[in-house]
Amino acid sequence: MFENLSDKLERSFKLLKGEGYISEINVAETLKEVRRALLDADVNYKIAKNFTDTVKEEALGQNVLASVKPGEMLVKIVHDQLAALMGGRMEDVNIKANPSVILVAGLQGSGKTTFSGKLAKFLKSKKGKNPLLVAGDVYRPAAIEQLKIIGDQVEVPVYTEEGNMKPVKIVKSAIKHARQQGHNLVIIDTAGRLAVDEQMMNEIAEIKKAVEPHEILFVVDSMTGQDAVNTAKAFNDRLDFDGVVLTKLDGDTRGGAALSIRSVVDKPIKFIGTGEKLDAIDVFHPERMADRILGMGDIVTLVERAQEQFDEEESRKLHKKIAKNQFNFDDFISQIQQIKKMGNIKELASMIPGVGKAMKNLDIDDDAFKGIEAIIKSMTPEERNNPAVINGSRRKRIADGSGTTIQEVNRLIKQFDETRKMMKMMTSGKKGGKMMKGMPTMGR
Repeated sequence: MFENLSDKLERSFKLLKGEGYISEINVAETLKEVRRALLDADVNYKIAKNFTDTVKEEALGQNVLASVKPGEMLVKIVHDQLAALMGGRMEDVNIKANPSVILVAGLQGSGKTTFSGKLAKFLKSKKGKNPLLVAGDVYRPAAIEQLKIIGDQVEVPVYTEEGNMKPVKIVKSAIKHARQQGHNLVIIDTAGRLAVDEQMMNEIAEIKKAVEPHEILFVVDSMTGQDAVNTAKAFNDRLDFDGVVLTKLDGDTRGGAALSIRSVVDKPIKFIGTGEKLDAIDVFHPERMADRILGMGDIVTLVERAQEQFDEEESRKLHKKIAKNQFNFDDFISQIQQIKKMGNIKELASMIPGVGKAMKNLDIDDDAFKGIEAIIKSMTPEERNNPAVINGSRRKRIADGSGTTIQEVNRLIKQFDETRKMMKMMTSGKKGGKMMKGMPTMGR
Protein backbone atom coordinates (compact mmCIF):
# COMPACT_ATOMS: atom_id res chain seq x y z
CA MET A 1 0.00 0.00 0.00
CA PHE A 2 1.51 3.34 -1.16
CA GLU A 3 4.96 1.68 -1.26
CA ASN A 4 6.32 3.73 -4.20
CA LEU A 5 4.93 6.99 -2.83
CA SER A 6 6.47 6.28 0.59
CA ASP A 7 9.90 5.62 -0.96
CA LYS A 8 9.81 8.77 -3.09
CA LEU A 9 8.70 10.98 -0.21
CA GLU A 10 11.47 9.56 1.97
CA ARG A 11 14.03 10.39 -0.74
CA SER A 12 12.71 13.93 -1.07
CA PHE A 13 13.09 14.57 2.68
CA LYS A 14 16.73 13.50 2.49
CA LEU A 15 17.40 16.73 0.57
CA LEU A 16 16.99 18.57 3.89
CA LYS A 17 19.22 16.18 5.83
CA GLY A 18 22.11 18.05 7.41
CA GLU A 19 20.56 21.47 6.79
CA GLY A 20 20.74 23.70 9.85
CA TYR A 21 17.60 25.65 9.09
CA ILE A 22 14.55 25.83 6.83
CA SER A 23 14.93 28.36 4.01
CA GLU A 24 12.88 29.15 0.94
CA ILE A 25 15.56 27.58 -1.27
CA ASN A 26 15.93 24.21 0.49
CA VAL A 27 12.17 23.89 1.10
CA ALA A 28 11.42 24.64 -2.55
CA GLU A 29 13.86 21.96 -3.68
CA THR A 30 12.38 19.38 -1.30
CA LEU A 31 8.77 20.20 -2.17
CA LYS A 32 9.52 19.99 -5.87
CA GLU A 33 10.38 16.33 -5.25
CA VAL A 34 7.32 15.89 -3.02
CA ARG A 35 5.09 17.26 -5.79
CA ARG A 36 6.74 14.92 -8.30
CA ALA A 37 6.12 11.97 -5.96
CA LEU A 38 2.44 12.89 -5.68
CA LEU A 39 2.05 13.23 -9.44
CA ASP A 40 3.73 9.84 -9.93
CA ALA A 41 1.16 8.45 -7.48
CA ASP A 42 -1.55 9.70 -9.88
CA VAL A 43 -2.64 12.65 -7.75
CA ASN A 44 -4.36 15.42 -9.72
CA TYR A 45 -1.83 18.16 -10.65
CA LYS A 46 -3.88 21.00 -9.18
CA ILE A 47 -4.29 19.11 -5.88
CA ALA A 48 -0.56 18.27 -5.76
CA LYS A 49 0.38 21.91 -6.39
CA ASN A 50 -2.05 23.27 -3.80
CA PHE A 51 -0.75 20.70 -1.32
CA THR A 52 2.91 21.66 -1.72
CA ASP A 53 2.04 25.39 -1.69
CA THR A 54 0.26 24.91 1.65
CA VAL A 55 3.18 22.92 3.08
CA LYS A 56 5.67 25.56 1.90
CA GLU A 57 3.65 28.40 3.42
CA GLU A 58 3.43 26.60 6.75
CA ALA A 59 7.09 25.51 6.75
CA LEU A 60 8.41 29.02 6.10
CA GLY A 61 6.11 30.40 8.78
CA GLN A 62 7.45 28.05 11.45
CA ASN A 63 9.80 29.25 14.15
CA VAL A 64 11.85 26.06 14.11
CA LEU A 65 13.12 25.09 17.53
CA ALA A 66 16.85 24.53 17.83
CA SER A 67 16.20 20.97 18.99
CA VAL A 68 14.11 20.11 15.95
CA LYS A 69 15.84 19.22 12.72
CA PRO A 70 14.43 20.94 9.61
CA GLY A 71 13.78 17.59 7.90
CA GLU A 72 11.78 16.33 10.89
CA MET A 73 9.75 19.54 11.01
CA LEU A 74 8.90 19.26 7.31
CA VAL A 75 7.89 15.59 7.72
CA LYS A 76 5.47 16.61 10.48
CA ILE A 77 3.99 19.39 8.35
CA VAL A 78 3.61 17.05 5.35
CA HIS A 79 2.04 14.42 7.63
CA ASP A 80 -0.54 16.86 8.99
CA GLN A 81 -1.37 18.16 5.52
CA LEU A 82 -1.68 14.63 4.11
CA ALA A 83 -4.17 13.79 6.86
CA ALA A 84 -6.09 17.01 6.12
CA LEU A 85 -6.08 16.22 2.39
CA MET A 86 -7.75 12.88 3.12
CA GLY A 87 -10.40 14.41 5.37
CA GLY A 88 -8.63 15.07 8.66
CA ARG A 89 -10.72 12.74 10.81
CA MET A 90 -12.59 9.46 10.69
CA GLU A 91 -16.28 9.75 9.75
CA ASP A 92 -18.71 7.04 10.77
CA VAL A 93 -21.42 5.39 8.72
CA ASN A 94 -25.02 6.42 9.51
CA ILE A 95 -26.82 3.40 11.01
CA LYS A 96 -29.01 5.02 13.66
CA ALA A 97 -32.43 4.39 12.06
CA ASN A 98 -34.39 1.13 12.34
CA PRO A 99 -33.98 -0.25 9.81
CA SER A 100 -31.03 1.72 8.48
CA VAL A 101 -30.75 1.50 4.69
CA ILE A 102 -27.33 1.58 3.00
CA LEU A 103 -27.22 1.85 -0.79
CA VAL A 104 -24.01 0.58 -2.39
CA ALA A 105 -23.21 2.06 -5.82
CA GLY A 106 -20.24 2.14 -8.19
CA LEU A 107 -18.70 1.13 -11.47
CA GLN A 108 -18.74 -2.35 -12.94
CA GLY A 109 -15.97 -4.47 -11.42
CA SER A 110 -15.24 -2.09 -8.53
CA GLY A 111 -16.00 -4.77 -5.91
CA LYS A 112 -19.47 -3.67 -4.75
CA THR A 113 -20.89 -7.15 -4.15
CA THR A 114 -17.89 -8.33 -2.14
CA PHE A 115 -17.84 -5.06 -0.19
CA SER A 116 -21.57 -5.41 0.61
CA GLY A 117 -20.83 -8.77 2.22
CA LYS A 118 -17.79 -7.40 4.07
CA LEU A 119 -19.83 -4.47 5.38
CA ALA A 120 -22.63 -6.78 6.55
CA LYS A 121 -20.14 -8.93 8.45
CA PHE A 122 -18.34 -5.87 9.87
CA LEU A 123 -21.51 -4.16 11.17
CA LYS A 124 -22.89 -7.44 12.48
CA SER A 125 -19.77 -8.29 14.51
CA LYS A 126 -18.62 -4.77 15.48
CA LYS A 127 -21.93 -2.95 15.93
CA GLY A 128 -24.26 -5.82 16.84
CA LYS A 129 -26.52 -5.23 13.84
CA ASN A 130 -28.91 -7.76 12.31
CA PRO A 131 -28.36 -7.08 8.58
CA LEU A 132 -30.21 -8.13 5.45
CA LEU A 133 -28.38 -8.15 2.12
CA VAL A 134 -30.44 -7.25 -0.94
CA ALA A 135 -29.59 -8.52 -4.44
CA GLY A 136 -30.38 -5.46 -6.56
CA ASP A 137 -28.11 -6.35 -9.49
CA VAL A 138 -30.43 -8.06 -11.99
CA TYR A 139 -28.18 -7.56 -15.02
CA ARG A 140 -24.82 -9.16 -14.34
CA PRO A 141 -24.87 -12.94 -14.86
CA ALA A 142 -24.36 -14.78 -11.54
CA ALA A 143 -24.45 -11.54 -9.47
CA ILE A 144 -27.33 -12.85 -7.36
CA GLU A 145 -25.64 -16.22 -6.91
CA GLN A 146 -22.38 -14.49 -5.88
CA LEU A 147 -24.20 -12.47 -3.20
CA LYS A 148 -25.93 -15.63 -1.93
CA ILE A 149 -22.56 -17.39 -1.56
CA ILE A 150 -21.09 -14.38 0.26
CA GLY A 151 -24.22 -14.17 2.44
CA ASP A 152 -23.74 -17.83 3.48
CA GLN A 153 -20.07 -17.18 4.29
CA VAL A 154 -20.82 -14.16 6.53
CA GLU A 155 -24.03 -15.78 7.89
CA VAL A 156 -26.31 -12.97 6.72
CA PRO A 157 -29.61 -13.66 4.84
CA VAL A 158 -29.94 -12.42 1.25
CA TYR A 159 -33.22 -11.08 -0.16
CA THR A 160 -33.81 -11.95 -3.83
CA GLU A 161 -36.70 -11.94 -6.29
CA GLU A 162 -35.75 -14.34 -9.05
CA GLY A 163 -37.20 -13.32 -12.43
CA ASN A 164 -38.02 -9.76 -11.32
CA MET A 165 -36.03 -7.38 -13.53
CA LYS A 166 -37.20 -4.21 -11.80
CA PRO A 167 -34.65 -3.22 -9.09
CA VAL A 168 -36.83 -0.40 -7.70
CA LYS A 169 -39.63 -2.87 -6.86
CA ILE A 170 -37.14 -5.38 -5.46
CA VAL A 171 -35.55 -2.94 -3.00
CA LYS A 172 -38.94 -1.61 -1.82
CA SER A 173 -40.15 -5.16 -1.15
CA ALA A 174 -36.84 -5.94 0.59
CA ILE A 175 -37.23 -3.09 3.09
CA LYS A 176 -40.79 -4.22 3.85
CA HIS A 177 -39.45 -7.77 4.36
CA ALA A 178 -36.68 -6.46 6.66
CA ARG A 179 -39.22 -4.74 8.92
CA GLN A 180 -41.34 -7.90 9.11
CA GLN A 181 -38.32 -10.09 9.96
CA GLY A 182 -36.78 -7.70 12.51
CA HIS A 183 -33.69 -6.69 10.52
CA ASN A 184 -32.36 -3.33 11.71
CA LEU A 185 -29.98 -2.89 8.77
CA VAL A 186 -30.52 -3.26 5.01
CA ILE A 187 -27.56 -3.26 2.61
CA ILE A 188 -28.54 -2.94 -1.06
CA ASP A 189 -26.09 -4.23 -3.67
CA THR A 190 -26.80 -2.51 -6.99
CA ALA A 191 -25.74 -3.18 -10.56
CA GLY A 192 -22.43 -1.75 -11.72
CA ARG A 193 -22.89 1.08 -14.13
CA LEU A 194 -20.90 3.48 -16.26
CA ALA A 195 -21.20 7.18 -15.47
CA VAL A 196 -21.93 7.77 -19.16
CA ASP A 197 -24.79 5.24 -19.18
CA GLU A 198 -27.77 7.55 -18.78
CA GLN A 199 -30.36 4.80 -18.47
CA MET A 200 -28.49 3.05 -15.64
CA MET A 201 -27.74 6.32 -13.85
CA ASN A 202 -31.46 7.18 -14.00
CA GLU A 203 -32.26 3.78 -12.52
CA ILE A 204 -30.05 4.20 -9.47
CA ALA A 205 -31.42 7.72 -8.99
CA GLU A 206 -34.90 6.14 -8.96
CA ILE A 207 -33.77 3.56 -6.37
CA LYS A 208 -32.48 6.39 -4.18
CA LYS A 209 -35.79 8.26 -4.51
CA ALA A 210 -37.84 5.12 -3.79
CA VAL A 211 -36.05 3.95 -0.61
CA GLU A 212 -34.52 7.21 0.70
CA PRO A 213 -31.38 5.50 2.02
CA HIS A 214 -29.75 6.78 5.20
CA GLU A 215 -26.34 6.22 3.67
CA ILE A 216 -25.12 5.99 0.07
CA LEU A 217 -21.63 4.56 -0.32
CA PHE A 218 -19.74 4.88 -3.59
CA VAL A 219 -17.36 1.96 -4.13
CA VAL A 220 -14.30 2.61 -6.25
CA ASP A 221 -11.34 0.47 -7.30
CA SER A 222 -8.30 2.38 -5.99
CA MET A 223 -6.11 0.78 -8.66
CA THR A 224 -7.83 2.89 -11.34
CA GLY A 225 -6.15 5.99 -9.90
CA GLN A 226 -7.22 9.35 -11.29
CA ASP A 227 -10.01 7.75 -13.35
CA ALA A 228 -11.59 6.71 -10.06
CA VAL A 229 -11.71 10.33 -8.94
CA ASN A 230 -13.33 11.50 -12.18
CA THR A 231 -15.94 8.74 -11.92
CA ALA A 232 -16.65 9.67 -8.30
CA LYS A 233 -17.42 13.22 -9.37
CA ALA A 234 -19.85 12.04 -12.08
CA PHE A 235 -21.67 9.76 -9.61
CA ASN A 236 -21.74 12.40 -6.90
CA ASP A 237 -23.34 14.91 -9.27
CA ARG A 238 -26.24 12.47 -9.72
CA LEU A 239 -26.46 10.72 -6.36
CA ASP A 240 -24.95 13.13 -3.82
CA PHE A 241 -23.50 10.12 -1.99
CA ASP A 242 -22.41 10.21 1.67
CA GLY A 243 -19.06 8.46 1.57
CA VAL A 244 -16.46 6.66 -0.50
CA VAL A 245 -15.17 3.10 -0.21
CA LEU A 246 -11.72 2.38 -1.66
CA THR A 247 -11.28 -1.27 -2.61
CA LYS A 248 -8.14 -3.22 -3.59
CA LEU A 249 -5.78 -1.03 -1.55
CA ASP A 250 -3.68 -4.16 -1.02
CA GLY A 251 -2.88 -4.29 -4.72
CA ASP A 252 -0.32 -2.42 -6.78
CA THR A 253 -1.98 0.92 -6.10
CA ARG A 254 -0.26 4.26 -6.45
CA GLY A 255 -2.53 6.00 -3.93
CA GLY A 256 -3.78 8.86 -6.10
CA ALA A 257 -7.44 8.08 -5.49
CA ALA A 258 -7.07 8.12 -1.69
CA LEU A 259 -5.21 11.43 -1.79
CA SER A 260 -7.39 13.20 -4.37
CA ILE A 261 -10.95 12.05 -3.93
CA ARG A 262 -11.84 14.13 -0.87
CA SER A 263 -10.71 17.35 -2.54
CA VAL A 264 -12.71 16.65 -5.71
CA VAL A 265 -16.08 15.48 -4.31
CA ASP A 266 -15.84 16.85 -0.74
CA LYS A 267 -17.05 13.53 0.64
CA PRO A 268 -15.19 11.41 3.23
CA ILE A 269 -13.54 8.06 2.61
CA LYS A 270 -15.35 5.82 5.11
CA PHE A 271 -13.99 2.32 4.45
CA ILE A 272 -11.06 0.67 2.72
CA GLY A 273 -10.75 -2.88 1.41
CA THR A 274 -7.37 -4.41 2.20
CA GLY A 275 -7.65 -7.93 0.81
CA GLU A 276 -9.86 -10.63 -0.67
CA LYS A 277 -10.99 -12.19 2.61
CA LEU A 278 -14.39 -11.13 3.92
CA ASP A 279 -12.89 -9.61 7.07
CA ALA A 280 -10.37 -7.51 5.08
CA ILE A 281 -12.14 -4.22 5.66
CA ASP A 282 -11.04 -1.25 7.77
CA VAL A 283 -12.64 2.00 8.83
CA PHE A 284 -10.65 4.78 7.18
CA HIS A 285 -8.57 6.97 9.51
CA PRO A 286 -6.83 9.83 7.62
CA GLU A 287 -4.14 10.34 10.29
CA ARG A 288 -3.26 6.66 10.44
CA MET A 289 -3.08 6.49 6.64
CA ALA A 290 -0.75 9.51 6.64
CA ASP A 291 1.44 7.63 9.16
CA ARG A 292 1.64 4.64 6.82
CA ILE A 293 2.36 6.73 3.73
CA LEU A 294 5.30 8.34 5.53
CA GLY A 295 6.62 4.98 6.77
CA MET A 296 5.64 5.61 10.40
CA GLY A 297 3.58 2.43 10.70
CA ASP A 298 0.12 2.20 12.25
CA ILE A 299 0.46 0.91 15.78
CA VAL A 300 -3.06 2.02 16.81
CA THR A 301 -4.77 -0.15 14.18
CA LEU A 302 -2.44 -3.06 15.02
CA VAL A 303 -3.33 -2.83 18.73
CA GLU A 304 -7.07 -2.56 17.91
CA ARG A 305 -6.91 -5.70 15.79
CA ALA A 306 -5.03 -7.51 18.56
CA GLN A 307 -7.61 -6.46 21.16
CA GLU A 308 -10.40 -7.79 18.95
CA GLN A 309 -8.79 -11.22 18.72
CA PHE A 310 -7.20 -11.75 22.14
CA ASP A 311 -9.52 -12.68 24.97
CA GLU A 312 -8.72 -10.98 28.29
CA GLU A 313 -9.55 -14.01 30.45
CA GLU A 314 -7.43 -16.27 28.24
CA SER A 315 -4.66 -13.70 28.48
CA ARG A 316 -4.66 -13.91 32.29
CA LYS A 317 -4.56 -17.72 32.19
CA LEU A 318 -1.69 -17.59 29.72
CA HIS A 319 0.37 -15.26 31.92
CA LYS A 320 -0.16 -17.61 34.89
CA LYS A 321 1.08 -20.56 32.80
CA ILE A 322 4.12 -18.58 31.68
CA ALA A 323 4.92 -17.66 35.29
CA LYS A 324 4.75 -21.34 36.27
CA ASN A 325 6.79 -22.40 33.23
CA GLN A 326 3.79 -24.37 31.92
CA PHE A 327 3.53 -22.67 28.50
CA ASN A 328 3.25 -25.51 25.97
CA PHE A 329 2.78 -26.18 22.27
CA ASP A 330 -1.04 -26.04 22.61
CA ASP A 331 -0.72 -22.50 23.93
CA PHE A 332 1.77 -21.70 21.19
CA ILE A 333 -0.52 -22.84 18.36
CA SER A 334 -3.46 -21.02 19.96
CA GLN A 335 -1.48 -17.77 19.80
CA ILE A 336 -0.63 -18.42 16.14
CA GLN A 337 -4.32 -18.96 15.31
CA GLN A 338 -5.22 -15.63 16.92
CA ILE A 339 -2.45 -13.78 15.08
CA LYS A 340 -3.68 -15.24 11.76
CA LYS A 341 -7.16 -13.84 12.42
CA MET A 342 -5.69 -10.34 12.60
CA GLY A 343 -4.90 -10.32 8.87
CA ASN A 344 -2.16 -10.81 6.32
CA ILE A 345 1.26 -11.13 7.99
CA LYS A 346 2.98 -8.69 5.64
CA GLU A 347 0.23 -6.11 6.17
CA LEU A 348 0.52 -6.50 9.96
CA ALA A 349 4.29 -6.03 9.71
CA SER A 350 3.76 -2.81 7.71
CA MET A 351 1.94 -1.35 10.73
CA ILE A 352 5.11 -1.57 12.85
CA PRO A 353 7.34 1.49 12.32
CA GLY A 354 10.44 0.55 10.32
CA VAL A 355 9.48 -3.11 9.92
CA GLY A 356 7.29 -2.71 6.84
CA LYS A 357 10.11 -1.12 4.86
CA ALA A 358 12.56 -3.85 5.88
CA MET A 359 10.13 -6.55 4.74
CA LYS A 360 8.86 -4.92 1.53
CA ASN A 361 10.87 -7.23 -0.76
CA LEU A 362 10.05 -10.39 1.18
CA ASP A 363 7.34 -12.66 -0.17
CA ILE A 364 5.27 -13.57 2.89
CA ASP A 365 1.98 -15.32 2.18
CA ASP A 366 -0.92 -16.30 4.41
CA ASP A 367 0.61 -19.78 4.82
CA ALA A 368 3.66 -18.42 6.67
CA PHE A 369 2.77 -20.55 9.74
CA LYS A 370 1.78 -23.65 7.77
CA GLY A 371 4.95 -25.65 8.51
CA ILE A 372 4.89 -24.80 12.22
CA GLU A 373 1.22 -25.78 12.53
CA ALA A 374 1.84 -29.07 10.69
CA ILE A 375 4.71 -29.98 13.06
CA ILE A 376 2.71 -29.19 16.21
CA LYS A 377 -0.38 -31.04 14.95
CA SER A 378 1.77 -34.12 14.31
CA MET A 379 2.68 -34.27 18.00
CA THR A 380 0.73 -36.37 20.50
CA PRO A 381 -1.19 -34.57 23.29
CA GLU A 382 1.56 -35.63 25.70
CA GLU A 383 4.30 -34.18 23.47
CA ARG A 384 2.46 -30.87 23.03
CA ASN A 385 1.91 -30.59 26.78
CA ASN A 386 5.41 -31.70 27.79
CA PRO A 387 7.97 -31.03 24.99
CA ALA A 388 10.77 -32.48 27.16
CA VAL A 389 9.61 -36.04 26.25
CA ILE A 390 10.31 -35.49 22.54
CA ASN A 391 13.38 -37.68 21.91
CA GLY A 392 15.10 -38.58 18.63
CA SER A 393 12.64 -41.28 17.49
CA ARG A 394 9.68 -39.05 18.29
CA ARG A 395 11.24 -36.19 16.31
CA LYS A 396 11.58 -38.47 13.28
CA ARG A 397 7.93 -39.54 13.57
CA ILE A 398 6.80 -35.90 13.90
CA ALA A 399 8.87 -34.90 10.83
CA ASP A 400 7.41 -37.75 8.77
CA GLY A 401 3.87 -36.96 9.91
CA SER A 402 4.15 -33.24 9.12
CA GLY A 403 5.96 -33.58 5.80
CA THR A 404 8.96 -31.68 7.16
CA THR A 405 12.56 -32.56 8.04
CA ILE A 406 14.07 -33.49 11.40
CA GLN A 407 16.12 -30.30 11.15
CA GLU A 408 12.92 -28.20 10.92
CA VAL A 409 11.42 -30.02 13.90
CA ASN A 410 14.64 -29.49 15.90
CA ARG A 411 14.68 -25.80 14.95
CA LEU A 412 11.07 -25.29 16.11
CA ILE A 413 11.65 -27.07 19.43
CA LYS A 414 14.80 -25.03 20.05
CA GLN A 415 13.02 -21.76 19.25
CA PHE A 416 10.11 -22.79 21.48
CA ASP A 417 12.46 -23.56 24.40
CA GLU A 418 14.22 -20.21 24.00
CA THR A 419 10.89 -18.36 23.83
CA ARG A 420 9.63 -20.12 26.93
CA LYS A 421 12.80 -19.28 28.89
CA MET A 422 12.57 -15.62 27.87
CA MET A 423 8.88 -15.47 28.85
CA LYS A 424 9.63 -17.08 32.21
CA MET A 425 12.50 -14.65 32.85
CA MET A 426 10.34 -11.65 32.04
CA THR A 427 7.53 -12.69 34.38
CA SER A 428 9.80 -13.61 37.31
CA GLY A 429 10.93 -11.06 39.87
CA LYS A 430 9.80 -7.51 40.47
CA LYS A 431 11.85 -6.01 37.68
CA GLY A 432 10.71 -8.59 35.16
CA GLY A 433 7.09 -8.26 36.28
CA LYS A 434 7.21 -4.54 35.67
CA MET A 435 8.73 -5.15 32.23
CA MET A 436 5.91 -7.49 31.28
CA LYS A 437 3.27 -5.00 32.44
CA GLY A 438 4.80 -2.35 30.24
CA MET A 439 5.11 -4.54 27.16
CA PRO A 440 2.45 -5.15 24.49
CA THR A 441 2.67 -8.96 24.52
CA MET A 442 0.71 -11.38 22.35
CA GLY A 443 -1.71 -12.14 25.14
CA ARG A 444 -2.66 -8.54 25.81
